[in-house]
Amino acid sequence: MELITLTLKDGTKQSLEKGKPIFYLVKKMPPEPFFPILCAKVDNDNKSLDFCPDMDCQIEFLDYRSREGQECYRRSTTFILARAVLELYRNARLVIGHSLGNGYYYDLYTDVPVTETILGYINEKMRTIIKKNEPFDKKTLTRPEAITLFKKEGYPEKARLLQNLTTDTVGVLSCWKYYDLDLGPMVPSTGFIDVFELKQYNNGFVLLFPKPRDSRVVSEIKSQSKIFQVYRESKEWGKILEVNNVGRLNHIIQNGAISDFIKIAEALHEKKIAQIADEISRRKDCRIVLIAGPSSSGKTTFSKRLCIQLRVNGLRPLALSLDNYFVNREMNPKDEFGNFDFESIHALDLDLFNRHLIELLQGSEIQVPKFDFASGLRKKDGESLRINEDQILIIEGIHGLNDELTHSVLPKNKFKIYISALTQLVIDDYNRISTTDTRLIRRIVRDRKFRGYPADETICRWPSVRRGEARNIFPFQEDSDVMFNSAILYELSVLRTFIEPTLTDIQPDNTGYSEARRLLRLLTLFKPLDSNEVPPTSILREFIGGSSFQY
Repeated sequence: MELITLTLKDGTKQSLEKGKPIFYLVKKMPPEPFFPILCAKVDNDNKSLDFCPDMDCQIEFLDYRSREGQECYRRSTTFILARAVLELYRNARLVIGHSLGNGYYYDLYTDVPVTETILGYINEKMRTIIKKNEPFDKKTLTRPEAITLFKKEGYPEKARLLQNLTTDTVGVLSCWKYYDLDLGPMVPSTGFIDVFELKQYNNGFVLLFPKPRDSRVVSEIKSQSKIFQVYRESKEWGKILEVNNVGRLNHIIQNGAISDFIKIAEALHEKKIAQIADEISRRKDCRIVLIAGPSSSGKTTFSKRLCIQLRVNGLRPLALSLDNYFVNREMNPKDEFGNFDFESIHALDLDLFNRHLIELLQGSEIQVPKFDFASGLRKKDGESLRINEDQILIIEGIHGLNDELTHSVLPKNKFKIYISALTQLVIDDYNRISTTDTRLIRRIVRDRKFRGYPADETICRWPSVRRGEARNIFPFQEDSDVMFNSAILYELSVLRTFIEPTLTDIQPDNTGYSEARRLLRLLTLFKPLDSNEVPPTSILREFIGGSSFQY
């Protein structure tokens, strides 16, 4: 019997028989009732607990308090849901959609509408599967074998996805008669899942997961009617383009039909921007347009394209930068760690900003300050500014939807726009693509190309960016007058060609390695696409370069 040594995060060492799964170590550890171990990082790569190392390695066990543990829990729960629906409604079609709060929205296409009674049957079946504590069977097949299996079992979209990939082998999961692609760590067996809830929502339902900070309590459903309608609109765009999943997109690229597809996708964006400009123009009292959204949403390009459409309508938009209204550095608020919090709304001189807005709306001339970021001081030698009746102010910033930013301006004088890359594409009916992942990939590409930041720095900075968004942007998104989805159906195929080399360069001893590996696994599902067809005015150009706009 050959033993290998596993070094845990705290430095302690454990022996394990070579070829045995790391779950054997978990069984020896004291049980944790509230936060059981769900998966692990082995040499900084995410693995299920059935992983069998064949050499000495470092290991970090993960529970629901970690982002990786939460993803593992969600992936496993959605698998159980899909199996339960298969057992109950063999001819039904279950389709995963977008996230809704801390849950996933689903459409269920059956002979009758979704009701609480039907959800009760599904919940009961899921509980039965969980009580049986059945393992998730994993095996590696050749790509032709996996295609044959999925066709035979009635999963044509999974088979289509695999047909245009270049991988030789494919990981396949199964439990009872349900089969799926192995897309990341799973819990060892169904019995690990216990906290979830199914709630009827609109014409479908939401699968709710435990609260991030308390895995014993299921999250509450959040009503996000405006975000929901944007997703519905995006689904309609997918129908127009006849693409709703990665396999169909890859098929279009493979058949050389991508040129017209890109033109239509971009035209849908332009049409929506024109509609927003029309709505602004109809509001005769509107003098200020506020644009906000999370990182890498394409706010800058959207603003420039909106300005063009406003000019078509006879308005003369004028940008007013919030950067010049920062308070002097010594007055900047600090976060809980004692560091300057530049994302706080109180890092801005709100009194001066509002006074200037009122003066501008009254027809007066103001002296716009100029903030010097090197010295951290605001200077008075800025430009003079006055707006005429046919001019409209465009203000872009993370606090744009927060009324505290423009507290002195009447609501009728403001028009608020929320923009984000709300990914409407799914891998297949059962597996979604995170909106956050799309934005992170965009940011890695942009930071590398235009700011000189390596991918690992962007990855390590991302959690802090996300915390700022959760505090300053997401709570106000439903307060917007209109929402714009900047996601483009073909963009990950283009971004793959830019990001693969830089992600591949990240080594196992780097903090960002596990995230880089996860993103690479996602991107390998996309057939790469050359950027030549991307129009110079596309939002995608903000990240890959070649835009006709000046930034």
